[in-house]
Amino acid sequence: MKKILVTGGCGYIGSHAILDLVGYGYEVISIDNNARSSRRMLNGIEQITGRKVLNYRVDLCDFDDTQAVFTENPDIHGVIHFAAYKAVSESVEKPLLYYYNNLVSLINLLRCIEEHRTPQFVFSSSCTIYGNPDSIPVTEETPEKPAASPYGSTKQMGETIIREFAKVNPTRCILLRYFNPAGAHPSGLIGELPIDRPQNLVPVITQSAIGKIPPFTVHGTDYPTRDGSCIRDFIHICDLAHAHTLALGYLERQETSPLCEVFNIGTGQGISVLEAIDAFERANGFNLNYALGPRRPGDVPAIFANKDKAEQALGWQPRFSLDEIMRTAWKWEQELGKSGGETYQLRNFTFN
Repeated sequence: MKKILVTGGCGYIGSHAILDLVGYGYEVISIDNNARSSRRMLNGIEQITGRKVLNYRVDLCDFDDTQAVFTENPDIHGVIHFAAYKAVSESVEKPLLYYYNNLVSLINLLRCIEEHRTPQFVFSSSCTIYGNPDSIPVTEETPEKPAASPYGSTKQMGETIIREFAKVNPTRCILLRYFNPAGAHPSGLIGELPIDRPQNLVPVITQSAIGKIPPFTVHGTDYPTRDGSCIRDFIHICDLAHAHTLALGYLERQETSPLCEVFNIGTGQGISVLEAIDAFERANGFNLNYALGPRRPGDVPAIFANKDKAEQALGWQPRFSLDEIMRTAWKWEQELGKSGGETYQLRNFTFN
């Protein structure tokens, strides 16, 4: 079995990617300092697969500690890099925190990959690199515009760093530009678990529905969209996770592929925030309590993917519907409630 290092393996996307990788026969190790994640995810993976995943509690901003993981595991064949801060609104409030954490960690990781000549690298990028695009759906060739948030800027800078790295190193790299991951594993054993206040729409919905947080506010009802709320491309977390397994397989097959390739990973369907709320209510059979409010800084009116390249090159296809996203997210929230869940400080929550 080829060994894959997953950074941020206790996080939302990282844990689901580990689950998919293990299911396809990879040996996986994780780096996660658990600053914004929980070991609960690794416990869930073990319950589902029967396999324990080793996690190194290391801060990637510490080069020596990161290097020690590579020294201890000289047989790492590929790295999938998820570990980063990702809250758009927080990045607007704390830009230096985001530039330091997201870029220093990436540079340290690439230094280790370079020294140990690791063959494969997959980067967790984002549709935020497109900024506020002139037209949608966006393709991989859509020109980048200024990012609407420091978080988006760190993804743009990260992609630039990786492209320059790939020019002078044998490591083959893939940049996966995610759209909006949502939902949970159908087992209800792993899902999205914000350690502080939830920043993404679906956990805001589920935590509000179960009474963990107060009723939420939809931010923005006057955008130039069909119902005035922002339009996003919601993709089930298991579909997104599988794209990483396919990306590694693609790198194995394509010995003459470009040194650094880009793929959009989204469903290709634009769903408004209000439509997503309706889908949750429809899928789970009850109404939500929410209010309508003004816009929020850092958000673009609408964005969704053209997924043709990922379909043709990776063989990737989304399998889960929007209703399944909402059903699995609600099942996960209910399972958290049964097990005591996590405790959160209650405050006023908003979401667009």
